[in-house]
Amino acid sequence: MEETRKLKHVLRTWLLAAVITALAGVLALPHEATAQATYYEDVGTLPRGTPYRIRVPTKWNGTLINDLDFANGADADRYLYLLDRGYAVSGTARRSDRSTNYDPAHEIHDLVTVLDIFEAQFAKPSRTLQYGHSGGGHVTLGMAEIHPDRIDGAIAGCAHTPVWLMNSELDAWFALKALLAPDLPIVDLPADLSAITAAWRQVITAVQQTPVGRARIALATTLGQLPAWVSSTTPEPDPNDVYALQQSMYESLIAGAAQPAGQSRFIFEHSAPGQLSGNTEVDYKKFFQNGDEFYKRAVRRLYRDAGVDLEADLERINVFPRVTADVNAIKWWSAPGRTVSGESKVPVLRIHTNGDPSVPVSLVQGYDAEIRANRYTELYRTAFINRPGHCTFSVAEIAAAIETVMQRLDTGRWGSTDPIELNSLGNSLDPTSTSRYFDFKQIKYNRRWFPTVEDFLGQH
Repeated sequence: MEETRKLKHVLRTWLLAAVITALAGVLALPHEATAQATYYEDVGTLPRGTPYRIRVPTKWNGTLINDLDFANGADADRYLYLLDRGYAVSGTARRSDRSTNYDPAHEIHDLVTVLDIFEAQFAKPSRTLQYGHSGGGHVTLGMAEIHPDRIDGAIAGCAHTPVWLMNSELDAWFALKALLAPDLPIVDLPADLSAITAAWRQVITAVQQTPVGRARIALATTLGQLPAWVSSTTPEPDPNDVYALQQSMYESLIAGAAQPAGQSRFIFEHSAPGQLSGNTEVDYKKFFQNGDEFYKRAVRRLYRDAGVDLEADLERINVFPRVTADVNAIKWWSAPGRTVSGESKVPVLRIHTNGDPSVPVSLVQGYDAEIRANRYTELYRTAFINRPGHCTFSVAEIAAAIETVMQRLDTGRWGSTDPIELNSLGNSLDPTSTSRYFDFKQIKYNRRWFPTVEDFLGQH
């Protein structure tokens, strides 16, 4: 009876708030999820035109998980799992005009608005976690840096940071352009990439048939700090097997040619608008030295096989005409929420697959380094999953990540993020999927970028 009385009170409060806020929310009767939980749902549109959705289980545990991508994917296994365990879930959807009007700072604003709606219609959660994948991972890092007043913890999965990501991809494709295809474009790309994709794939396929071409493909992958393995249809290569490693690099570049020089480059170039990536001051000989040790060993072996001078090719890349970032684009990307500062003010667990074709795992080390430099290490941990694909996390891995952050909030101390213990935790929480956390050796990231005052003001 007491639970029924409370639910009726919540429902009355919700209806009143929905009318007052006039946000076009649609109040639904209790639903049965595909799993087991019964929940109330509110679906609507924010004043800026962004869709939002809220689901609250009848047996709510008091914790809310907020996610950029919840509104259009609410029946995904991970959300149904969370509802079953008593978590409320809220969030938005990617906007329909995102391809030419992407703005992570506005996405953060929308996520905060959803939190306001939740509190008006229900109550202030005892805990609020920000969660997200890819662009959602990026805004999760942003929420932890600039809105610690609204969230208690965060889990950022395969987070992109646009300027970082585009610069890393630029390095790999710039090397390919300099050595293999000077006339093919890699920046300032059109919306329709089909012809450019076909041209790049033709070049890459042709050079893969020659020893020097194979060596140059390996060099470009190493310079861009891209993953050699991204395919779920082929096994991960033994890093000691030079030829298997190179074959995997080739396959990864062929896949990446669907969007040459970086996933979502068109979106990012049209956000500011302007060219956000550049390499005018890059020394590619130095970048090669920072490469993965297995990759560098493969490159040297392949260059010896081909009878070509590696140093001469690095010099060819260094003297090739450079790409200059647009000062106005850099100014735009300098705003809080559009980039990161490495100042997480709530506990953050950052997770990433090692075979991510869209957001190279190398980006993580750059953020780690800034966290250490800013002395926020007590609020930050990382964990890596041995799997190809972009944001291909299992429910067990997500459950382990959320539980690890919840334990940090409960105790004030991080529990173990050792892969064995994370896997044991994840498999116990969701025996229906598999947890594949593993020990991953990071390399020094080449492309950390934090805006200067001049960047922010738009002046050289």
